[in-house]
Amino acid sequence: MKIIPLLSVAAVWGKVWPILVAILFFGLIIFFHELGHFVFAKLFGVQVNEFAMGMGPTLFKFKKGETKYALRLLPIGGFVSMEGEGEESDDERAYCNQKTWKKMIIISAGAVFNLILGFILCVILVGG
Repeated sequence: MKIIPLLSVAAVWGKVWPILVAILFFGLIIFFHELGHFVFAKLFGVQVNEFAMGMGPTLFKFKKGETKYALRLLPIGGFVSMEGEGEESDDERAYCNQKTWKKMIIISAGAVFNLILGFILCVILVGG
């Protein structure tokens, strides 16, 4: 009878570390994207209810001011939840009650922050 050897720690680590690096790298990209929405929402006085990294059940959370900050189980995205986003609200600070130009800047800020991150990474790679 042939015995199949167990995978060594080195063999398992060799398969796992690239996945962890990819998750961290995409997490960085997602963080900067969501940070763009968050920063401009706060600059324009929009009430931000939650800033979350990941999706699914909450692993860790804390509240500072009116905003809840959360780390969630599944590393497949993130979100910024603003008052009046997707529904009507009577709050004057709600996203739905902002001027169109402010809404456009808040929404496009995520993509702009990704471009800035790309530029920073290129400078680091070329400069190094």
